[in-house]
Amino acid sequence: MRAVLAEMRIEGLGVIDEATLELDPGLTVVTGETGAGKTMVVTGLHLLSGGRAEASRVRSGASKAVVEGRFDAPPGSSAAKVAGDAGAEPDADGALIALRTVTTDGRSRAHLGGRSVPVGVLSELSEQLIAVHGQNDQLRLLRPAEQRGVLDRFAGEELLNALADYRRVREQWHAVATELAERAARSRELAREADLLRHGLAEIQAVDPQPGEDDDLVARARRLADADQLRESATASSYAVSGSPEGDPDAPGALGMIADARHRLSASEDPRLRDLGPRLAEAEALLADVGSELTSYLESLDADPAALEQVLARQAELKGLTRKYAADVDGVLAWAQDAERRLSGLDTSEEALAALATRRDELAVELAAKAHALTELRVAAADRFAKEVTVELSGLAMGQASIDVVISTRWAEPNETHALRVAGGDGGDALVHAGPDGIDEVELRLVAHDGATPLPVHKAASGGELSRVMLAIEVVLAHSDPVPTLVFDEVDAGVGGRAAVEIGRRLARLAASHQVIVVTHLPQVAAFADRHLVVDKSAKGGVSRSDVRVVADKDRVVELARMLAGMDSTETGRAHAEELLTAAEKDKKASRKRRRR
Repeated sequence: MRAVLAEMRIEGLGVIDEATLELDPGLTVVTGETGAGKTMVVTGLHLLSGGRAEASRVRSGASKAVVEGRFDAPPGSSAAKVAGDAGAEPDADGALIALRTVTTDGRSRAHLGGRSVPVGVLSELSEQLIAVHGQNDQLRLLRPAEQRGVLDRFAGEELLNALADYRRVREQWHAVATELAERAARSRELAREADLLRHGLAEIQAVDPQPGEDDDLVARARRLADADQLRESATASSYAVSGSPEGDPDAPGALGMIADARHRLSASEDPRLRDLGPRLAEAEALLADVGSELTSYLESLDADPAALEQVLARQAELKGLTRKYAADVDGVLAWAQDAERRLSGLDTSEEALAALATRRDELAVELAAKAHALTELRVAAADRFAKEVTVELSGLAMGQASIDVVISTRWAEPNETHALRVAGGDGGDALVHAGPDGIDEVELRLVAHDGATPLPVHKAASGGELSRVMLAIEVVLAHSDPVPTLVFDEVDAGVGGRAAVEIGRRLARLAASHQVIVVTHLPQVAAFADRHLVVDKSAKGGVSRSDVRVVADKDRVVELARMLAGMDSTETGRAHAEELLTAAEKDKKASRKRRRR
């Protein structure tokens, strides 16, 4: 089961006050008078797809515009995965609700599955679900990059993998070539910088600072400078804990007094007093440890003036470094580490430059091979693509027309910095422009009729023919396109008569594998719809508003008759509309029978 857009609700967008569109899984058409607001349906889809929000789209008098879409996205689908990664959850019936609001001050918010999400999440979701094609897409199709992208999409996974390999190697080649050019151009400047870094590193290595050494020296200097005062304090504390070293009975210290207390308690016959003895033993052990530490401290206390002088001299050495390189010794060591890293990248010796040049040339050979493989895949796909589009054009009342896909090499400009050398057709070498998409230029050319000169599509095709070329390409791409919902915004502009019927027939066939939504002004196209929506515009109290309704049976006949040059009020117009519907329904049934076979 494919994911589809089941319903869309629009509120306060352009001329639409409030409307709900129930969409068919097959072909849904949207029609209405010029200016009724059909374009707002496509605008709503763009907003729902994470498109740019414009405050001017908010309906006059409304505080905000709201577009809400309900997607049937089965578990395990790519759309469900995007939603799950964003923390969104489907409703109880499995539907996934996307919401976009735009306020009058241009602020925009997005929600998915009941959670507030970045607008980019809706864009990512729409990439899996919806592709909108309008007249602007026809203009984009005229760009060489778009034409190359169309061919690459048609070629499929093998070409896309080859393109990824090419880009990976190109990134490495470009980085090495850029570094080599920069080193060669800035060799003198980089040499001076390298000398400064080497001087700094030599100075730091001569002093050989150790991590945290400056803090240790401060503490040691303080002890050396205050040695007499510290000895006096430590000695008095030692006497208080352990007593006089001479064993003066009048100054027993805390340990002596505790020993006396323990002796008196142990001699008592009262159990409660004897029970206090172990606790005094603990205190005695703790005080004994303190006494030992005080003794050790006094023995280590150094009042040597020469030692203090050495400490002060070492501090002076370290301050010489901290004045130049960092605020403390740890900062100096970090500077040295960074300098070593920078120095390794500033090697401007002939050996280093030669090594870079060798690496650049190796990568260039590999890149040329990747580019050649990419070109071969495009050439192979171009022939198949041209044939399939030509077949579709014959079914769109352009039976004498055909499409050529011309692949040429983009040569390097005269002063191009990073040109890629490839093997030329005459056995020599040639310089080409190695862009992110390869070395190929792709151009779609239209042969209007047998014997005509192939010309670029925009030069050979009229507006209506360009619409049909675009539709033919979409039909061909649909077989390899994973996007389940295709939206066409008046791609049938400038088309009429038999060609319009053929467009309707192609869209109906496309709806067998995709959900198709079409905004159209052609009754021949609308007749093929599985669901027909009409945008109606009305005015009350000087305020215009539009809504959307489903038409069927007689109402649909009336709408088609209106589209037939405003013939809704005549028997002839209604008869013509019924004839269109009958023919379209007959064609759809025959098409379904062929698919079942």
